[in-house]
Amino acid sequence: MKEITKNVYQIPLMPRNSINCYLIDDILIDSGIRSSGTKILKSLQKGKINAHALTHAHADHQGSSNFICTKLNIPLWTSEWEKTNAESGIVTNEYPNKNHLIGKFQQSFWAGVGYKVSRILKEGDNVGSFTVIETPGHSNGHLSFFRERDKVLIVGDTLVNMNLLTTFVGLNHPPDLFTSNIKTNKVSIKKLYDLKPKILCFGHGPVLYDNGELQRFVESYVEN
Repeated sequence: MKEITKNVYQIPLMPRNSINCYLIDDILIDSGIRSSGTKILKSLQKGKINAHALTHAHADHQGSSNFICTKLNIPLWTSEWEKTNAESGIVTNEYPNKNHLIGKFQQSFWAGVGYKVSRILKEGDNVGSFTVIETPGHSNGHLSFFRERDKVLIVGDTLVNMNLLTTFVGLNHPPDLFTSNIKTNKVSIKKLYDLKPKILCFGHGPVLYDNGELQRFVESYVEN
């Protein structure tokens, strides 16, 4: 577990930061794939965790949610749109082609058992010291989390900071194969850019301490 800034920790779950979850205050954000649970629990041993929230209920974000919530006896929070997938464990319904080989693999080997959602999160809600930002597009109910005082942003998969095939680092849009609505996701990227974040924490890729990279990406991808 790596401290990013005050009360924000990254838990890299796969090599090269290819899958991450985060601890913000006493809340776990995302849970990797089905096999990530033990690693997460080991990382959380020193702190008290009171809740678990999802940016979205894809297999590489909800995979260990049932395991974590059951072991720690904590509630699960999602957006209204993500509730069905999080509770059922059927997480590829929104994929443009859920019958694609990769989607089938994720459902069979990465997705976790569903878990009951105890709180529905919506725009403007507080999650610890962070505020919920609705960022649909990659999934219909995708959420990000922003802390205004130091401009820290939990991005989820609205943006990624690596090429998921090569693992080369750099800002990019999420893969089309797993993105429900590419145009809507562009709008959400611009929404996050307008917050002027200084520290960006991604579901995929290393944390970015922004030095103009986000502006250059938005100008080249979103505004063209």
